[in-house]
Amino acid sequence: MIKLIRVRKLYKSTEAVKGIDMEIREGEILGLLGPNGAGKSTTISIISTLFPPTEGQVIFEGQDIVKNPKAIRRLLGMVPQEIALYPELSAYENLKFFGKLYGLNGAELESKIDEVLNIIGMSEKAKTPVKTYSGGMKRRVNIGCALLHNPKILIMDEPTVGIDTQSRTYILETVKKLNREGMTIVYTSHYMDEVEYLCDRIYIMDDGHIIAQGTKEELKASMTKENTIIINFEYINNNLVDAIKSMQDVKSLIVEGDTIKVTCEKNSNLLQKTLLIAQDLDCVITSFFVKEPTLEDVFLSKTGRTLRD
Repeated sequence: MIKLIRVRKLYKSTEAVKGIDMEIREGEILGLLGPNGAGKSTTISIISTLFPPTEGQVIFEGQDIVKNPKAIRRLLGMVPQEIALYPELSAYENLKFFGKLYGLNGAELESKIDEVLNIIGMSEKAKTPVKTYSGGMKRRVNIGCALLHNPKILIMDEPTVGIDTQSRTYILETVKKLNREGMTIVYTSHYMDEVEYLCDRIYIMDDGHIIAQGTKEELKASMTKENTIIINFEYINNNLVDAIKSMQDVKSLIVEGDTIKVTCEKNSNLLQKTLLIAQDLDCVITSFFVKEPTLEDVFLSKTGRTLRD
């Protein structure tokens, strides 16, 4: 459906996207997972033709949309990370304004507004000014504005940042529902659990690169040669951390309070070695367990740090 081929984006001397390849398939929810500053927003801005890449191609159904952006614009709905609404207007008035920008008028526009208000669960608050809404309600109206013209592809940039749990759940279920009805969705997030719950396939980005891709099952399977071990101590000192970190089989290590999280070779005897080191250094282990791999572990294995770092 859409292919990115060796796409780069430079902002003066900063390279935000570093020669990535990507494919978006019709009817899927594609996840773009990575920390803030990874290049996710730049990538979707290029896909949505907000600005061109410095190098590379974006092909939509055989046409290069870098050269011909009109080939895709009418088929796209864009939900930006920042709230893009007029606060003095109501949800209804915002939807009416944006609907007219899409060329909708009269009975068709009124019908579509009613439909969208129902989808986003805002019918009862439709005539109340946006400035009185909670963050989650504003996010829902933001999504509604992108749905007015029946887009074939919906691009969502961190749509649940800074909202309450109830609104977050509502938005995630709305995304699922829209996809079941046939909409292709590109969903960016730094929340691993959202991407794991929603997405058919996932690209993990870091520092402008795609560092892993596949289904969540494929990405987790890439960890089959490794274990993640969580070890809790009564007390951790620098000598203990340095001793564990220096072990040959250690792939990555992070310290959180009195807990050490280690990724190591699957057949490693790291746990036994750690027990001996802890004993020598008078560091008491209170508990330990081997953790099932997650997308967070995939990122940690590839970069040596967590998504929140």
